[in-house]
Amino acid sequence: MERTVIYPARIVRTMDPARPVAEAVAIRGDRIRAVGTVTELKEYPGAVVDERYSDSALLPGFVEAHSHAGSGNVWANTYVGYMDRIDPDGRRWPGCRTVDEILERLREAEAELHAPDELLMAWGLDPIYFPDQPLAAEQLDMVSSNRPIYVSHTNGHVCAVNSVVLERFGINQSTRVDGVVKNENGDPTGELQEFAAMGLVAELTEGRGVLNTNTEALIRFAQEGVNTGTTTLTDLGTTALMDDEGVDLYESVVRDDYPARLNVFHFGAGIGQPTLSLQEAADRLVHLRDESTGKLRFGNVKLMLDGSIQGFTARLLAPGYYRDQPNGIWNISPEEFKAAFETFHRAGLLVHVHCNGDQTTQLFLDILEEILTSYPRPDHRHTCTHSQMTTAAQYRRMAALGACANIFANHIWAWGDQHIDVTVGPDRAARMNAAATALRTGVPISLHSDTPVTPLGPLQAVKHAVTRKTVSGRVMGEFEKIGVQEALEAVTIGGAYMLKMDHEVGSIESGKFADLAVLAEDPFDVEAERIGDIRVLGTVVGGQHFKTKVAAPAEALAP
Repeated sequence: MERTVIYPARIVRTMDPARPVAEAVAIRGDRIRAVGTVTELKEYPGAVVDERYSDSALLPGFVEAHSHAGSGNVWANTYVGYMDRIDPDGRRWPGCRTVDEILERLREAEAELHAPDELLMAWGLDPIYFPDQPLAAEQLDMVSSNRPIYVSHTNGHVCAVNSVVLERFGINQSTRVDGVVKNENGDPTGELQEFAAMGLVAELTEGRGVLNTNTEALIRFAQEGVNTGTTTLTDLGTTALMDDEGVDLYESVVRDDYPARLNVFHFGAGIGQPTLSLQEAADRLVHLRDESTGKLRFGNVKLMLDGSIQGFTARLLAPGYYRDQPNGIWNISPEEFKAAFETFHRAGLLVHVHCNGDQTTQLFLDILEEILTSYPRPDHRHTCTHSQMTTAAQYRRMAALGACANIFANHIWAWGDQHIDVTVGPDRAARMNAAATALRTGVPISLHSDTPVTPLGPLQAVKHAVTRKTVSGRVMGEFEKIGVQEALEAVTIGGAYMLKMDHEVGSIESGKFADLAVLAEDPFDVEAERIGDIRVLGTVVGGQHFKTKVAAPAEALAP
């Protein structure tokens, strides 16, 4: 007889309204057998008690419905972001608070390279923190005028390269590609916006970008999940599934002992050159879906419409950007978007669509309504991901069409001050990432990190959705705050729902996978502003136990 292991806890918060709290959870094999009191659970045949979590709070393992496995890959490059970050191994990387600090870190990294033509690659650049202080070819040439340098903006939609790169790829005054930024003389500055422009130099960074992954990256990505209590992750956008070698990579790494569940989305349109037709890609994904396991899921699709709000490449409806900056860039045309969306929808696949600006949300809804009118499909759960500028009217329409919204609450902290003062202004900023409006109108929601754009960490996302505070301490939209319970539901059962996994994960219920987040404190017992600081001790995934690599504050200070 397989034994049933009872794990008492300080509190078990199930996210199941039928039994919201319990004393303990009982696990048999990889499944939850029951929740209840220790006395109740001891009555199950073969029950034994394991006290390892008796001083901890147990919650459902968090579900991250928009992340990138390549976040495990970027740490092989040099971090030059503004905010401090902690890598999957628990090391803290200080932020670069000035352009001089960025250039100095790049010089330090350059000094460690050996081959004179070896690429210096960095990530996390956030120019919006340095207004009127450009960082492109002219500045990067001061680091090296001999070796290629490529610096990705933290939003992943823009990069900066030095003159060596511009010359190597023939980017000059005659280049006519949207997103190649030029100065008043018509010369490229070295800033490349969005995927058509960045694609001009894609050969340079092959295998090293956020959309690239490998064995080590997948392992680091899962450890980051353990460190943050996240037991279900997404790789929201890969082009690797269209050949057997790419599929083999995922299948060789994400096995029974992998410390997370991974839902891999095919990047269906909006980046790169497709190797298969839309219909061929859809047919392949339907076949791959049948190869899914309890740990590894195939058969979902990501489409990308616009860019980044803080990068001014998102598409906005009137009144547009706060200082009347030019509108952003479409990554694909409406016609291409409709063709892709329709093909994958008709194949029965789940589609998540990148929509930062409200103009892109409008296109998403227009096309979704047109497709559903022609090809009705109950319970499709197509999702507007980011959904940052979605209006109340658009949310009402989203509810009517049965769509979901994955809301980027982390922007409130990471770029809230800039959204108020620079990008969209105080009025529209107060309406951004409108989780309360979405819930009022009946739209299922989740909260996400889009890691590595912002750090993976569902508890941080909960804090930002509840407090809506910026770095400077301003509240960005008092009436769009949601409660702690609502926010926790968003990062558990909410994320599971929009991945069509809510029958398996997202709450602590009998029969579901035994996936738990192990916390040092109960989120309901601390002030809202401290929720993001709660220490994650580890996770349980399918009954297997995994420990964090992030040191406790006291341990981090120890000699």
